[in-house]
Amino acid sequence: MKIVAVTACPTGIAHTYMAQEAIEKECRARGYEVKVETQGGMGIENELEQEEVDNADLVILAVAIGIEGEERFDEKIDEGKVLQIEPQEAIKNPSQVIDNAERL
Repeated sequence: MKIVAVTACPTGIAHTYMAQEAIEKECRARGYEVKVETQGGMGIENELEQEEVDNADLVILAVAIGIEGEERFDEKIDEGKVLQIEPQEAIKNPSQVIDNAERL
């Protein structure tokens, strides 16, 4: 399974990167291919290309603020393949987040 995600929090520091780490760790433990873009204090890092979004089975938006390039996910939203959560959810219970994403 291929999962792409974006993490972003209001201050763009701790929770952005903690959510990224939690999502990546849980996906790798399940043997999934994963790429997580962060939109934090350092700007956009590990930016997702449109082709990566298009080829993903699922998208996780662990964001507490508006993000740049949200239109990249419009098709996946229309397909019902986007899980939008708060970054704290990914940090506190990444296995449940991935379980919920798999049900989409």
